[in-house]
Amino acid sequence: MEISILFLPLIASIISGFFGRYIGDRNSEIVTSVLVSASALLSIYVLYQVVVNQYEENIVIATWINSGSLDVNWSMLIDPLSAVMLVVVTLVSSLVHIYSIGYMSHDPHKPRFMAYLSLFTFAMLMLVTADNFLQLFFGWEGVGLCSYFLIGFWFKKESANAAAIKAFVVNRVGDFGFALGIFLVFYLFGTVNYSEVFQQIPTIVDKNLSFLGFEVEAINLICLLLFIGAMGKSAQILLHTWLPDAMEGPTPVSALIHAATMVTAGVFLVVRCSPIYEYSPLILNLITIIGMATAFFAATVALVQADIKKIIAYSTCSQLGYMFFAAGVGAYNVAMFHLFTHAFFKALLFLGSGSVIHAFKDEQNINNMGGVWKKLPYTYALMIIGTLALTGFPFLSGFYSKDAIIEFAYLRGNTTGYYAAGIGIITAFLTSIYSWRLILKTFHGDYNNKNIKIEETHESPMVMLIPLFILSIGAVFAGFLFKGLFIGNGDNFWAESIKFLEPLSTEHPPTWFLLLTPCLVLLSIPIAYYLFVKNKNLPNAIASMNKPLYNFLVNKWYFDEVYEVLFIKSSKKFGLFLWKFCDGTIIDGFGPDGISAFIKKCSIKATKFQSGFIYQYAFVMLLGFSALLTFLIVK
Repeated sequence: MEISILFLPLIASIISGFFGRYIGDRNSEIVTSVLVSASALLSIYVLYQVVVNQYEENIVIATWINSGSLDVNWSMLIDPLSAVMLVVVTLVSSLVHIYSIGYMSHDPHKPRFMAYLSLFTFAMLMLVTADNFLQLFFGWEGVGLCSYFLIGFWFKKESANAAAIKAFVVNRVGDFGFALGIFLVFYLFGTVNYSEVFQQIPTIVDKNLSFLGFEVEAINLICLLLFIGAMGKSAQILLHTWLPDAMEGPTPVSALIHAATMVTAGVFLVVRCSPIYEYSPLILNLITIIGMATAFFAATVALVQADIKKIIAYSTCSQLGYMFFAAGVGAYNVAMFHLFTHAFFKALLFLGSGSVIHAFKDEQNINNMGGVWKKLPYTYALMIIGTLALTGFPFLSGFYSKDAIIEFAYLRGNTTGYYAAGIGIITAFLTSIYSWRLILKTFHGDYNNKNIKIEETHESPMVMLIPLFILSIGAVFAGFLFKGLFIGNGDNFWAESIKFLEPLSTEHPPTWFLLLTPCLVLLSIPIAYYLFVKNKNLPNAIASMNKPLYNFLVNKWYFDEVYEVLFIKSSKKFGLFLWKFCDGTIIDGFGPDGISAFIKKCSIKATKFQSGFIYQYAFVMLLGFSALLTFLIVK
């Protein structure tokens, strides 16, 4: 049964990818959707077995590498952590497959698209069920490759190709650090299997290494290199620039990859490696700082974006920051809880935005929408649910998981924890403002689209609405139903899949602190209504008065511009120097081009002796005979 979870998406991908043109578009959609949905149902059953019967298993599928001390199997590790991820990946993927039947109905390459979705699902399942770092890396690179395919699916658009390349290249930066981390693990322990590595971690706590001329603690270096990989995959600040551009892909891709699955791989990596990170307080503090910086940065940028998908993309970036600083303060189970609830409401918002884009005939600018809540009643209601859950509205899923992160950061009791909690509260307020801005400008106010009449907008078909409805159930109830399991008796549920050197605090923050975030979230609703519906000129006036700050936010803190100067232009200049001077002038000039030019000159000179005059031929023969005679005498 467990092996079926893994291979059903792969079989679906093979059928749709290689035989799609023979079985037809509709059969490709049905086959992939049914097989991935079957995988989702089996995953739910496995999670049920893990919860009720404490089921754990390590299923060896095949022997992969056996060379010296490197002994690696292709395995399926079933434990609480992987079981939760199986449900998240397969459930969201199955709903995205079904949604794509309606969303991609006019695309001429539907079998290829469905094949990519299923292949991505297989790679992600490989990643989350690995019992060793090498298989994890295989799945890690697999989802990176599939994201390149899916982001650049509409390859005739130059912007889509550029976004796909950017995502691939930026992720290579993080993956390089991740690969170095795996090499270091093998160098120190002689194995890459989780269980063997985790058992030996205490033996290297006091070990130092020389790295790039510096003396560093081995445990800190391992944690840092692994975290660099997580930063790239989960779009943390400094390596985040690919995520907003990735919205060039079809909306189902955004929901699958950039909301619920691939971007959470970095969080999963840190939580899976909790037995390592628990011994490195320094890197845990760094993770907390990076996480809270990402959460705040992305929320500020989302305030001024106009593209509906990019607003949600920056929201994803911000929520991933929450997950990381939860892991940074040692609350790994809370990070997983937010990952779990976030998958429902963020996929709901992405697919809901796709429904809006579908209604507006591919328009994505929220300034060109408005006044359509009566025309799109189901999409409107479902996106309201997703927005309430995202903002942490009381008793919806985001309320339980996001507030738990802020509370545990506060209870950490150190300076970093207090800062993280403060930034978390501020970010929650900003999140609520930009989320309601999106809803109000999209569905309320005046209708602003000059190219499409309001009568032409229409609700999406049921094949697109049913996945939204299912996700909305998770967005409403997932927090309430799973809080006790993930956090309440979390130590019992997570068993050995998450390691705590020190148990999490069981104290409660002050009442005023508990009420602060929900009050700010509730207060943001009338503020957003006033700003974006009642007095729409006020935001423009505020932007005009604070033009430098507004430009700073619109240009995304100028990260792309700084990288353009520091890396891209300098790399181009260096590449041109290597090409024109080193390769062209030196290597080619003194190598093949120089030799051929010399021979050509000699041959041109030699042709002058071919004049047809007998006395010149006789003179050349005499010179040759003299040279030969001289050579023989001297010898």
